[in-house]
Amino acid sequence: MNVIEINKLTKYYGKSRGIIDVSFDVKEGEIFGFIGPNGAGKSTTIRTLLSLIYPTSGSAKIFGKDCIKQGEEIRKEIGYLPSEVFYYDNMRVIDLLKYSASFYKNVNKSRIYELAEIMNLDLKKKIDDLSYGNKKKVGIVQGLLHSPKLIILDEPTSGLDPLMQQKFFDLINEENKKGATVLFSSHILSEVQKMCDRVGIIKDGKMVRVDDIHTLQSANYKKFRIEMKEAVTAEYFKLEGVSDLSVDKTTVNFIFSGDINKVIAKIHDKTISNLIVEEPDLEEIFMHYYEKEA
Repeated sequence: MNVIEINKLTKYYGKSRGIIDVSFDVKEGEIFGFIGPNGAGKSTTIRTLLSLIYPTSGSAKIFGKDCIKQGEEIRKEIGYLPSEVFYYDNMRVIDLLKYSASFYKNVNKSRIYELAEIMNLDLKKKIDDLSYGNKKKVGIVQGLLHSPKLIILDEPTSGLDPLMQQKFFDLINEENKKGATVLFSSHILSEVQKMCDRVGIIKDGKMVRVDDIHTLQSANYKKFRIEMKEAVTAEYFKLEGVSDLSVDKTTVNFIFSGDINKVIAKIHDKTISNLIVEEPDLEEIFMHYYEKEA
């Protein structure tokens, strides 16, 4: 069963591009990574999903329900953490969270205290007295206090120190084990690789790839490091399928997609002192899709 279904979703801001024909689905119980740099269209897609903005064309469904027509009903089962959080400055944290809880049915107030303890959040402080990172913690607790079936995270770790980031990841994994589906949007690829089952890559408002992370890493790409006895030029290794190429005198590094025998044929008459072929990480694969833009 798909919890999220997006079909050719398009959003223009006047004549400016938001997203164009974005299509992907998120399966029940998975953690789906949605990656791309700032301005690629991640937040526009998420805001359209939540019917905070309306699409120019296309459709989106959550729990099989239309995101625009049944948005109010859908949002009761969603926990959302935006990339930036803004609150009433004069409210205490506990008052804000109790106010948020009042929008949902049957929220156990002890859940607020449980989450606050995990995230090391002082409930007695005023919002105005909190650092950016602590305001982000408020957003995390607010997004999870009603035990949502779908958790949507837009750049969730900005402002959190490494210790809190790890606690946050552990918390999301626990919610996922309890049955929550997660849409995790980020430009920090190490986070996505660590957390997610599948990943969708968005570029210039368009989806360029949706696949299992392990498939992306192992099926189509290899990371080469070739150390040679004689110096070579970058031009020598400009083969179809080569990306992220760097040459330092006798050492060549690149990512290759395609028939590996083409690389072997290229170096068969060279004297090789060392040859390393590895699986690339997600960041290196991601750069393959963005090399033209870079």
